[in-house]
Amino acid sequence: MKERLPKYVHAYRDRHGHLRCYFRRTGQPKITLPGKPLSAEFYAAYAAALADFAIAPPPAARPQSGAGTISATIAAYYGDNAFLVLAPSTRGNRRALLERFRAECGSLPIAGMRQKDVALLLGKQKPWAARNWLKALRGLMAFAVEREIIASDPSAAIKPARARAGTIHTWTEGEIAQFEAAHPIGSRPRLAMALLLYTGQRRSDVVRMGPQHVQGGGIIHVAQQKTGRRLAIPLHPDLRGILAATPTNHLTFLVAGNGKAFSAAGFGNVFREWCDAAGLPQCSSHGLRKAACRRLAEAGCSAPQIAAVSGHRSLSEVQRYIEGAEQAGLAAAAMATIASIRTDRGR
Repeated sequence: MKERLPKYVHAYRDRHGHLRCYFRRTGQPKITLPGKPLSAEFYAAYAAALADFAIAPPPAARPQSGAGTISATIAAYYGDNAFLVLAPSTRGNRRALLERFRAECGSLPIAGMRQKDVALLLGKQKPWAARNWLKALRGLMAFAVEREIIASDPSAAIKPARARAGTIHTWTEGEIAQFEAAHPIGSRPRLAMALLLYTGQRRSDVVRMGPQHVQGGGIIHVAQQKTGRRLAIPLHPDLRGILAATPTNHLTFLVAGNGKAFSAAGFGNVFREWCDAAGLPQCSSHGLRKAACRRLAEAGCSAPQIAAVSGHRSLSEVQRYIEGAEQAGLAAAAMATIASIRTDRGR
């Protein structure tokens, strides 16, 4: 290859003569990097792999303990398909939690964990954090049960903590207009906003979108990184116009300052700066995904229709947007009725 491969990337040719790449650090499992070497898809997967392992402490800093300990079980879990098949972002999040658990309790035998130990651990967390901790622990315990390291899962009977929905702010129409006024068409911030708002996708998917994903007369094809779900979303006229007004010579629509594709985390940080510059510190990239769902609900779309755009697997989650839109509409109609009755009486 003319250009040197990034750090930790290795290449080989398969039996068909195609060049294949994978990411591997010493002592860590191998991660296949999809797409052509050095393509946008390749760099997106490479950035995810770096983020995945950047949070893990070096081997020397990890507890040195024998078989059957929490530390040894976590280490084995990282190399198992039960962990490796998770989306890169999910692996990174769960690894962060498990490493904290490992640092505190790694030398203890995992078979000695009881339900009340798990409950005490979760009780120290805020509701949303406790739910994430429970998911991470259940994945680890399921692996331990399957490998017969423990006889039963001490987290199995614990119910997820109740957490109030809506902690991530959903953009209002006024906030959308404020961002648009601060960032005109043709700018990177405006393009980023349009991709988020008119596709309803997560930032991890938006950073991988490029001209090659627009096919069939204006259909953008998305393979969601988190869920693996494949979507075909017609381009909204506003998004089509913004894409035409923002030329790109790259395989991704959005390009970082170094001329390469954004990582999901890097894009989130830059978008945070763009929101601050527009005077919107309460807004975030994920809030635009929620705004997209809100708009669809307010337009009268059904839960399956909204999910066909957003890629949500749970219709109950989408139903909240519909109920919110219906409540607002019913309240407006009710107040209009009262106002009209009062007007009639005053005549």
